[in-house]
Amino acid sequence: MGKLGFFFNMNTCLGCGACQVACKDKKGLQAGEFFRRVDTVILESEDGPVYHHFSGACNHCENPICVETCTTGSMHVAEDGTVQHDDGICIGCGTCLWNCPYGSISFSKVHGMGQKCDACIDLRNEGKEPACVAACPTHSLKFGDLDELQKEYGTDMNAISILKDAEKTKPSLTIKLPKAAAKGGSVRE
Repeated sequence: MGKLGFFFNMNTCLGCGACQVACKDKKGLQAGEFFRRVDTVILESEDGPVYHHFSGACNHCENPICVETCTTGSMHVAEDGTVQHDDGICIGCGTCLWNCPYGSISFSKVHGMGQKCDACIDLRNEGKEPACVAACPTHSLKFGDLDELQKEYGTDMNAISILKDAEKTKPSLTIKLPKAAAKGGSVRE
């Protein structure tokens, strides 16, 4: 198996937040803590602005800045290629939080440390899907071998600028873009 990652289909996402709620429930997150967020983004198209939903979490980057800047090694790349966090050696300095270009790390006020999506490694070890994937009513989220996901769904994620610094970090993510973005649209900041 190659690099693991997420697939997200912007065409079928309803913006219902089921993935976000399932994640918060599975991980026992408090108010203001998150591993996955659903936002509405504005894509510029030839016909003007178009609104779409985006479900984002840790991208388990090939070149993760959070790992590069972590002072203790708490943020690390696991054997399966996902970016994991070791609570036992985290000192809560926040370096990972400040350096992640995607805002995918939150600070636990209860535990006093950074925290992030681990792609539900415990569920995956049991042969199950991550909670967010299992909860999506439109099957807009998938998780698995990135090469296989890109072969099945395409690789057009870099056609728009949803992911800043993607050339540097190389997110393990493939996105099925809406037709408006496929025609040269971009994200309105």
